[in-house]
Amino acid sequence: MRIAVTYDNGHVFQHFGKTEFFKIYEVEDNKVVSSEVIGSNGVGHGALAGLLAEQSVDVLICGGIGGGAQAALAEAGVELCAGAQGDTDKAVEAYLKGELVSSGATCDHHHGEDHDCGHHGDDHDCGHQEDGHSCEGGCGGCGSQEALTGRNVGKTCRAHYRGTFNDGTQFDSSYDRGEPLEFVCGAGQMIRGFDAAVADMEVGQVVDIHLMPEEAYGMPDPNAVFSVEIANLPGSESLEVGQQAYLANQYGQPFPVKVTAKDETTITFDANHEMAGKELNFRIELVEVK
Repeated sequence: MRIAVTYDNGHVFQHFGKTEFFKIYEVEDNKVVSSEVIGSNGVGHGALAGLLAEQSVDVLICGGIGGGAQAALAEAGVELCAGAQGDTDKAVEAYLKGELVSSGATCDHHHGEDHDCGHHGDDHDCGHQEDGHSCEGGCGGCGSQEALTGRNVGKTCRAHYRGTFNDGTQFDSSYDRGEPLEFVCGAGQMIRGFDAAVADMEVGQVVDIHLMPEEAYGMPDPNAVFSVEIANLPGSESLEVGQQAYLANQYGQPFPVKVTAKDETTITFDANHEMAGKELNFRIELVEVK
């Protein structure tokens, strides 16, 4: 078995999409027999899952990770253990002992028993992809829609984009970062409307699109707002209103939440994406198709 850990000077790096290094552990008979540090080669987050697959990685241990990257890892057959912190060697040791649980949580937010909380002390935004690509993270309930068609579907695309709200306020821009966004078109790594726009574009083409919520992050789901007894959620006593955290569902899959209310006995979370219910505008420039 091969285990990869997002790596920064001996510690678990907390932003999967920005990680520059992975430490790869070769495991035999549940013991580490060798390890090496490899570079991510500057690839975009959309290609990191492919990089790990090329390294025959079976398990990824990391800190924060967005929904789009989770889907890419699942597609690549890489098991995910998110929410880890501290020394990488100790994290792997804990994983092999069965003591490292994804996001430090094994909870289903539809009930309130024996939860655990994997909040991040550095309070980085778990609401979307760690490198700030707000147009990523899936489409918010488009599973029943028809599959996309177009010349670029299934291909790795690199695109620059600028995202704005209807009042002209910019919420994200790859131009500002100086690096195009890389993703597999139609693989569910992007919101539906962004994917659909790129599906039949030509390299060098620039398009302006306006997306309704149904084509972006969907409408807010009232069922995604839930309360938990603080006594049943170790670690939640230190969370504050407005803070982001990670919980995990009954399958151990991490999902981001935001604390919306808290009293002496109860804490309330909102698992809706922060962009839910919003109309979004994008200017997209297709830079490369691989």
